[in-house]
Amino acid sequence: MTPRRHRRVVTGHDDQGRAVVLFDGESPHSFFLEKAGGLQLTEIWETRSTPADNSGARDAGDHERRIGPANGGTVFRIIEYPPDRVRLKTLAPEFFGGMGAKAADAETRRHPGMHQTDTIDYCVVLSGEIWAVLDEGEVLLRAGDCLVQRGTHHAWSNRSDAPCVIAFVLIAARPAP
Repeated sequence: MTPRRHRRVVTGHDDQGRAVVLFDGESPHSFFLEKAGGLQLTEIWETRSTPADNSGARDAGDHERRIGPANGGTVFRIIEYPPDRVRLKTLAPEFFGGMGAKAADAETRRHPGMHQTDTIDYCVVLSGEIWAVLDEGEVLLRAGDCLVQRGTHHAWSNRSDAPCVIAFVLIAARPAP
């Protein structure tokens, strides 16, 4: 299966300091995460510090696979979630530890995808619908809805028959209490 590609336009500066387009086209950093239940993840960009460094012309979407940002920075990505009836067949909770997140305890998690990161996440549902599952309660999000996820245990449960696409910006944060 070929991953769906998302167009990204990245600006920067030329040698004379003028604003220019550095990248315009499909992100080459799109792949399936089979152990995460067949998610399709597209890395758009990352920063490795705050404040961010806007110098250079390197493709900052090209980095090692991990969930959270490196060195106090940010990550901008798009994830397509297949329906749970498909995803739960290959979702391996231990996947999260290998990607720098903390899987929720098997005894207390409400969904096999429950995990926690030391981030604040800005999430925008681009298409479809999905349930944000928390330790206590859950909320249905539809296209156009936004969620601010503040370092909590959470999972994404797509109970529909169609994929759900979400844009995420993850920002490094102090660990939640």
